[in-house]
Order: sequence, then structure tokens, then C-alpha cells
Amino acid sequence: MLKAMLRLDAAARKGLDPKLLELVKVRASQINRCALCVDMHSKDALAAGESVERIVQLSAWEESEHFYTEKELAALALTEAVTVLTGGTSQAFGSGGGFVPDAVYERAAKHFEEPELAQLIASITVINAWNRFGVTCRLVPGHYRPGQHA
Repeated sequence: MLKAMLRLDAAARKGLDPKLLELVKVRASQINRCALCVDMHSKDALAAGESVERIVQLSAWEESEHFYTEKELAALALTEAVTVLTGGTSQAFGSGGGFVPDAVYERAAKHFEEPELAQLIASITVINAWNRFGVTCRLVPGHYRPGQHA
């Protein structure tokens, strides 16, 4: 399973800006409360040249929009929607939703070409899977060194 997840992770990240990818991974990991992944991807973001300030502000990105580009904001909004999957209502599914709101998807589609958007969605899906392994197995943060998982 580990080898398959590592291959999926490598395939999902192709063509994405490494700093953007790490911001997305940190944010999904914060939402899912995966301490190991927050630690890992914060360190990888720093190693990729991301600033401490922008990493710290991720937990309140909607109130700190001036720290991020429009493209990054679209990616963060999509990350939250895919990670939480509670937005909107649908006649097909009844109230309560369980899908990504159209406005969030359209915002992302405005900033990402279709192949890059597909990679972004795949990367968000993969980090959510990693988060579930980390949280379920109670993996301990603090020992990761940037680039170890590559």
C-alpha cells in the first residue's frame, strides 16, 4: 500500500508549482488535524522557499488574503471544499450537499488550465488520504527532514 500511495503522490504532483502544492498540503492537513503531515509539509514548504509568515497564516487564509495570490486563494478554497465536502444542496442528494460548490470549482478553473486543475484535485485527494493514515495510525510529528518522503 505504501508503494502504491507514493506512486500516486508522485503522479499527482507532476506539473504543479512546489510551493503552491505544499500550501495546499499544509492546509488540508490542518483541517484534518494530521500533526505529522502539518509538520512534514510545513518543513517541505520552507525548503521550497516558502515564507514562515505565509505558512503561519494558512489557518486563517480567508482573513489573510493579502498574503496570497488569486491563484493560491483559488487553490486554498478548492482544498477546503474537497477536504470537507459539506457545501451546498442538491436535489439528487437532498439537503446537506456533499460536493464542491460550483463557485469554488469555477474560481479554480479560472486560474488553472484543465490539466493543472486535474493535478491539483488529485493532489488534494492524495493528501487527504495521507492525512487519514496519519490520524488513524497516530503518527508522531517532529522527526521529519525535508525531502525524506521523495
